[in-house]
Amino acid sequence: MKHLYKRVVLLLLWVIITKVVTAQPGSQATVKSKLVGVVTDAANKQPVAGASVKIKGTTHAVSTDSDGKFSFVTGQSFPYTLIISSIGYVEQEVRVDGSPVEIQLKENVSQLSEVVITGYTTQERRYVASAITSVKGDVIKDQPAAGFNQLLQGKATGVQVLASNGVPGGGITLRVRGNNSINASVDPLYIIDGVFVSNADPIQTSLGNQQGSNPLADLNPNDIESIQILKDANATAIYGSLGANGVVIVTTKRGRRNTTANISLNTYQGWSAAINKFNVASGPETALLTNESRLNTVKDNPALPAPVLLPDPSTQPTYDRFADLFRTGRTQNYELAAQGGGEKSNYYIGLGYLSQDAVVKPSGYSRYTGRLNYDTYLTNKLKIGTSVNISRSDRNLSGSDNNPTGVINSALFPRSYLPIYNADGSYARYGSFDNHIALIENLDNDAVGWRTIGNIYGEFTFIPGLKLRSSWSLDNGSEYENNYANTLISAGIASNGSAASYETKNLVLTNEQVLNYIKTFGSTGKHNVNALIGNTINTVLSQNTTATGTGFAANSLKSVAVAATRSGSSSRTESTLLSFFSKVSYTYDNKYTIDGSIRADGSSKFGVNKKWGYFPSGGVAWRAGQEEFIKKLNVFDELKFRASIGLSGNQNGIGAYAAQGLWASGSNYLELPGTAPSQLANPDLTWETTRQVDFGAEFGFLKNRLNIEVDYYNKYTYDLLLNVPVPSRSGFTSYLQNYGAVRNKGVELAVNSSNIQSTAFKWTTNFNISFNKNKIEKLASDIALGASGRNISILRQGFEVNSFQLYKQLYVDPQTGNAVYQDVNNDGLITSADRQIVGNALPKFTGGLTNNLSYRNVDLSFFFYFQQGNKIMNMNDFFMVHGGLQANIGFLPRQLERWQKPGDETDIPRLTADSRNPAVNGGPANNYGGNVANLSSRYLEDGSFIRLKTLTLGYNLPASVVQKIKISKIRLYAQATNLITFTDYGGLDPEVSSQSNNQNTAGYDWATVPQPKTFQIGANVTF
Repeated sequence: MKHLYKRVVLLLLWVIITKVVTAQPGSQATVKSKLVGVVTDAANKQPVAGASVKIKGTTHAVSTDSDGKFSFVTGQSFPYTLIISSIGYVEQEVRVDGSPVEIQLKENVSQLSEVVITGYTTQERRYVASAITSVKGDVIKDQPAAGFNQLLQGKATGVQVLASNGVPGGGITLRVRGNNSINASVDPLYIIDGVFVSNADPIQTSLGNQQGSNPLADLNPNDIESIQILKDANATAIYGSLGANGVVIVTTKRGRRNTTANISLNTYQGWSAAINKFNVASGPETALLTNESRLNTVKDNPALPAPVLLPDPSTQPTYDRFADLFRTGRTQNYELAAQGGGEKSNYYIGLGYLSQDAVVKPSGYSRYTGRLNYDTYLTNKLKIGTSVNISRSDRNLSGSDNNPTGVINSALFPRSYLPIYNADGSYARYGSFDNHIALIENLDNDAVGWRTIGNIYGEFTFIPGLKLRSSWSLDNGSEYENNYANTLISAGIASNGSAASYETKNLVLTNEQVLNYIKTFGSTGKHNVNALIGNTINTVLSQNTTATGTGFAANSLKSVAVAATRSGSSSRTESTLLSFFSKVSYTYDNKYTIDGSIRADGSSKFGVNKKWGYFPSGGVAWRAGQEEFIKKLNVFDELKFRASIGLSGNQNGIGAYAAQGLWASGSNYLELPGTAPSQLANPDLTWETTRQVDFGAEFGFLKNRLNIEVDYYNKYTYDLLLNVPVPSRSGFTSYLQNYGAVRNKGVELAVNSSNIQSTAFKWTTNFNISFNKNKIEKLASDIALGASGRNISILRQGFEVNSFQLYKQLYVDPQTGNAVYQDVNNDGLITSADRQIVGNALPKFTGGLTNNLSYRNVDLSFFFYFQQGNKIMNMNDFFMVHGGLQANIGFLPRQLERWQKPGDETDIPRLTADSRNPAVNGGPANNYGGNVANLSSRYLEDGSFIRLKTLTLGYNLPASVVQKIKISKIRLYAQATNLITFTDYGGLDPEVSSQSNNQNTAGYDWATVPQPKTFQIGANVTF
């Protein structure tokens, strides 16, 4: 007991001595200290979750929770310095003394520090190893175009955007780094707030015979916060078989927590006119040309009867049909939005209405939109939210391009000396053309669409940086068309009225789970990991119902149900895609990044042997500007090199049952129903695959006021999904197989500069240019395509897609007036074997130049778009500079430049309806006529242009004025769109593609509505 007592006393003495020693200055022992704090956004006081907080000079580091809070319990004595960092914010150092601290981080506005979406996750741009272009929502708002995809024109490298026509809500061609396919779709994947949306055109009757509508016009551009365009395989491979043609990720606006309601009202009013209007030869000129053609035709072929000539051409009248056709189109737009948030939740509500008249009667488009974005924290770790967009669209449809009974053709083609009305006041019609006024006053073609794009998600944070997100989304679109041709227009005369009703439904259902981990390791934060794993289930359901009827008791009775003769049909298809994916990105010391991804896709569309496809990718990035030997140069503020390679697939554009053997009804015999094979099965049918290599460099100069980005890419798409010809003894003419290859390679350059940044005056410039070279590397045989069976377009190995195959006109013989064509096979005759590829519809390069200037409260911006090297097949010239070959069709004024007498030098041959055996290779004329009007290179023109796309002048009312009426901001502006166009193209508008429903027949101008020139005034008010 005595010994135990001694031991206890000695132990107490040791503890007392220890306490005394540790209390002495200079002692190496420490006491426990605790610090608590919160990290918020300096702009809106919103908590910043996942921020790194570490003690300077030590290994102690923590991350903020979902409320931005953190705490330290360390042996570090106060005071000490904290280093706080988070993606998208400026790193900050704060001295602390032990009291609770609130740290406000400022947003990092440097372009190279911008946070971008890289596919299921976000990453600071300076570390990204992929080719991704970002476009802010402010860049595309308040412009008189229904679809946001149209507004991307000239705003992003590697992206070609072309409006097919000037009809509101009309078709848009958007290509990311060229055309990758022939049969399968070449459209990119569109993702809106995580929802995979359909880009399928729901319109059955279309805006003409060949032009489609723009299904993405259902989204209000004012709701968009930002758009990310993923271009290289390292960015798109995470989307596997959906990403071969690029990915366009749209993020809409959301509120922020702990902010008061921000209410904005935007409106603009616009007036549109055609850039150019059609101009035809006058009545006397048309009569003169008609007589000359008839005389020359009989002269060339004396066996014909004597020509019937019009009396004195100079006395013929001129009837102007275009005054009735064109109009000043009105545009109205109204938008109301509110956003904000409380302690646990945030919201965005947007309402919009848009109404646009086409500049050619009677087409028009209107749209109603409503959006709700809502997020809330149920607990500190569980967050749920939703994004819902509901829209209704109304289209007044009228046929125009490539349609003999369309409104434009019916006004353009009849000879101008022919009257519009008959003597009895009824509508006059000539040949196969209707009366344009009859169409304008009696067309009854309407399409009403409803669309819901939405999702609901849940996000659970296990520990800071580790989150699981599960989402369920849908894109549900329904289009209802009701068309009635009464007995006053050609389509309804013969059948005593004709009606058609179409119902098209497209439903896309998607369920995704993504587990994401973002973490910074090491005492100095040198190791950064961004990893994810997930899966997707995607189902696409399409349904179509058609009902038609003819024979109506009266024009006021329009329903198919009351027709004397009725018929109908319906169809339904369904396809499913199951996917698993993973991606890891690692950055060391803020200098070196390496990442990789892989996705496995299983599709119901493919054969039983090849349903699964695997799409890996990898990329590296080196921020060379952070190296000491580069810093010593004192030249670069940012210098980064990156490279990537990967595979992505394509299944879009083929049927849901493309690999299956199908049977069809209708093979009846002796009045008994029968079926027969309609499609051969291919159990080995599988994915188109695109292999892409990308090398890029990014430079920052002058304190990052000048940023340059350049990329080189090489895309090779193989195993094309093609209908390959098979022996007819099989009972079929073609068989869907994996055969063929297409290559696209190009260079992209983007330059962004802040030219002047003073307190009062600011001036920024953005320039981009993209070069792309397309080539068909492998093809089983030529595929001839084109308008009305003329096979003007062709797909041929060794050439670009969208190539034109025509007779090449060398010149017009000054002595005979005959056109001279190249005799390709040197047989002394001009036959179909002498047709050759003489150009293609793909531009060699495209780009845009934007300047934004502001002085105090006044701002001015102007944007030029340009493209060069593409060809346009001018079908209006084909039909109206025909030299007499087209009966009942008039002439364009250019026909007056024809050859008339020996010695005339022109490219337009003499007038004649005889086109037998033209002269060849400049040799002597051995024929009559020599005017091969069909398929001649004479009608192929250069479609290059530079266009002042937008010019905007705005004024912000002074704060002292708006505050008196308790309004935050009022901006008034005036804008002009498509103001000036520089081009050598002879048609109305070089931005045209009337065959846009077929991706392989671009570059046609066929009675197409031109782009409108619009003037508008608007106001943006924020409360």
